[in-house]
This record gives sequence, C-alpha cells and structure tokens, in this order.
Amino acid sequence: MKTERIPKDPYNVIITGVGGQGNVMASRILSNMLVRRGYQVTIGETFGASQRGGSVMSHIRISADSAWSPQIPKGKADIVVTLEPIEAIRVLMTYGHPGVKVLTNTRPIYPVGVISGELTYPTAEEIQEAIRDLSAEAWFVAATDEALKLGNPILGNIIMLGALAGTETLPLERNDFQAVIQESLPAGTLETNLKAYDLGVERVRG
Repeated sequence: MKTERIPKDPYNVIITGVGGQGNVMASRILSNMLVRRGYQVTIGETFGASQRGGSVMSHIRISADSAWSPQIPKGKADIVVTLEPIEAIRVLMTYGHPGVKVLTNTRPIYPVGVISGELTYPTAEEIQEAIRDLSAEAWFVAATDEALKLGNPILGNIIMLGALAGTETLPLERNDFQAVIQESLPAGTLETNLKAYDLGVERVRG
C-alpha cells in the first residue's frame, strides 16, 4: 500500500562506493523497503575491480506502477548516495544535473596510487565544495566513523540508509527497514542494525 508519493516517476537513485563497503547490500535493502511500500523497483549494478577496491554502482529506479530499464540515463539521477566521497564526483559528472541531490559518507578510501604516493587525493573541503557546485542539495555524514564506534565499519552502509530516510526524499519507514533486516540478515543482528539506521536518521535531521 503506497502511503506517500515519490517525488517523480520514475525516481532514480544511484548508490555507489568501492568494493567491500556493502554497496550492493544497501541497494537490496533499500529496494526491498520500497517494494514493501507498494512500489515497483528495478536494480541495475555495475562492478569495477571490486576485489581491489574498484567502483561499485547500483542504479535503482522506483515507480508507482511501471517497470523501467535498469540503467539510469546519463544526466538523470535524482539522488546519489555515496559510501566513498570522491565517488560522488565521478557519478555526478555522468549522471548529475543541476537539480540532483547528494548524500555522501565523508571517510575516504585511498586507492593504491595515493597510498604509494603516485597520486594525490583531494582534501575533504575540496570534495565537498565540488559536490555542492554539482548539486542542488548535499548532505555529508561521517558514516564510517560512526560505524566504527558501533564496532563494525560495514555498518556505514546502514547508517547511510538511515541518513537517506532522514533526508525525507523517499517514503522510507523504520518498520519496513526492520522487517527487511529480519528477513534478509542473520538472527541477532537486528538491534545493531536498527541502532545504525537510527543514528543515520539523527545525523541528517539533527
């Protein structure tokens, strides 16, 4: 049962990060939450060299009553959720437009070239300035830092889902998140995941 309308139809979400951040799991949880609201959701995924920290990107297309192709057209993303900050800029250069919104985790994951000293990584200030220049609205959440306080950095993806709910750009409900977690993740993880989700909501709304 659809209780709220999506901002536009289809509504195009990109979730991106690098291998090992739980990008795909976050995309599946988000999609299942929206299916429980009565929406039709199509997911398309692209993988770089994920075993070596390459880019991983999920295209999520949400509609009230239609199935859409899994690939979001260039320049047509409505909101970009990134688990690694510089990935936001990469995605925005292809899929962004003046009205796009961005939700970004602030903790970088440095590629091998940066670690070896061959390349430089932009400062947090430079990245945030670029994201703001390329978007209509942007939120920055220290999701990895908060996840480490909870004892597991992978919870950063759940914190980002909570933060997405906190932006109120989509009809996301906590009870749907709880139901999806109970159905899809091992028993005993619910409390920690709910805590991470709530923390994400608070970081955006607070």
